[in-house]
Amino acid sequence: MALRQIASKISKVQFASSRLCVYQWNVRGVVSASNVQTPDSGYDYDLVVIGGGSGGLACSKEAADLGKRVAVLDYVEPSPLGTTWGLGGTCVNVGCIPKKLMHQAALLGEAIKDSRSFGWQVPENVGFSWETLVEGVQNHVKSLNWGHKVQLNDKNVKYMNAKGSLLDEHTIKTVDKKGREKTITAENIVIAVGMRPTHPEIPGAREFCMSSDDIFWRKKPPGKTLCIGASYVSLECAGFLNGLGYDTTVLMRSIPLRGFDQEMAKMTADHMQTVGTKFLRKCVPIKFESYAGNHVKVTWEDHESHQHSDVFETVLMAIGRTADTKGLNLENVGVRLNKSTGKIIGKNDGDNERSSVRNIYAIGDVLENGLELTPVAIKAGKLLAKRLFSHSKEQMDYEKVPTTVFTPLEYSCIGLSEEHALSKYSDHIEIYHAFYKPLEYTIPGRDVKNCYMKLICLKDRPNKIIGCHILGPNSGEILQGFATAIRAGISKEQLSKTIGIHPTIAEEVVKLHITKSSGIDPTVTGC
Repeated sequence: MALRQIASKISKVQFASSRLCVYQWNVRGVVSASNVQTPDSGYDYDLVVIGGGSGGLACSKEAADLGKRVAVLDYVEPSPLGTTWGLGGTCVNVGCIPKKLMHQAALLGEAIKDSRSFGWQVPENVGFSWETLVEGVQNHVKSLNWGHKVQLNDKNVKYMNAKGSLLDEHTIKTVDKKGREKTITAENIVIAVGMRPTHPEIPGAREFCMSSDDIFWRKKPPGKTLCIGASYVSLECAGFLNGLGYDTTVLMRSIPLRGFDQEMAKMTADHMQTVGTKFLRKCVPIKFESYAGNHVKVTWEDHESHQHSDVFETVLMAIGRTADTKGLNLENVGVRLNKSTGKIIGKNDGDNERSSVRNIYAIGDVLENGLELTPVAIKAGKLLAKRLFSHSKEQMDYEKVPTTVFTPLEYSCIGLSEEHALSKYSDHIEIYHAFYKPLEYTIPGRDVKNCYMKLICLKDRPNKIIGCHILGPNSGEILQGFATAIRAGISKEQLSKTIGIHPTIAEEVVKLHITKSSGIDPTVTGC
């Protein structure tokens, strides 16, 4: 049947219900349908998303696929040093994507050194260009910015490069970069503004310290660098900067990777120190001053209250992040916030992402008790759109979510840390662990003392796995498959029946058999 005849037949169909079906031709030439509510709600949009990061974009596109009228507001306030960027949020512009690319650059530097042991005749003085790396990273990021705009346009999502603030629970005031104001209304509003780096109230911090909002866009090589904080952002940045050949120091107040398994966190930091990153432990910065025009003099205090100082070309502040909710006027329309973090308090009426105002939701990093991970925001955004517009009841599951810290030796985990498991289950857990040696590390003689993994299991048979932690090369790629099995409730017995792929690091996970409680040396010695 000809396309014109099909269209004619569709146009003649009469609907008796209060809902109609909108038919669209997809790329295969098949008619698909999506539900659209009628009559018109009286609002400009069915959904307005404030925030153009991964979660907001995913939510808006899913709603558009369901036939809804959707708008996205996205506006990036410049960092204290003036850095700004395009559509896509933290992950695309100043987070996961540029971070992983720079991490890869550092790994390639190590691979060049290793290659000599494998017979490659590589010159001793191999040069590195920060400018070339940054240009490549920025070109890729800009291509993603453009791609997001194209996708929104293709799905008929209205994109506005403007700040938004709420006048009431359905009305949003927008202000573009030229200061022009406009008012729009929406039946549902999703807040997906994410977080921005925290700057402490320390003299000179805002004037002389950059953050992860700046480092990936820095044109000039960073040179001698001080990373302040022991968050994953700080350690990841310090790791790739050291790997790229820059003199790098981490100044930390207390423990590394707070919130992660501390045995694994300590080993992660220890490995960084082994390969060249310096650490100033139990120290706090007290003053930042300009020095010689383009350097920063940093004064800090140690745990004995003794003051020290040094001069750096770059100081990276990475002590944490704060929800970017200031200026949205949320509390004045009834949205409850955590006063200290600025995050939106959810879990109202059985909906994880619903705020204290019934038609206003929060997804991604801005949601209290959520997880600050890009894939979580994307999944939560899609599920929310389906609950709002396609009668779904599926909620986002924030348990057993895998993640990776991209330090020189990658740390990946899912489930409970050893500390959390002990506090929750006391002596009803068993921990299987092993130190292992990646085959790739043997010929070049790479340091392997911190290549380590462990499974945390319930003792009651069938020894259900409630936590998995891997410290080693490519651990993120390794854990992804095991994460599926752990979410499905796999037991240690089932895992042990799996045949490993030899010789791989992943094989060591299925071979784990030594328990901590046995006291036996967990060092892997052979096949």
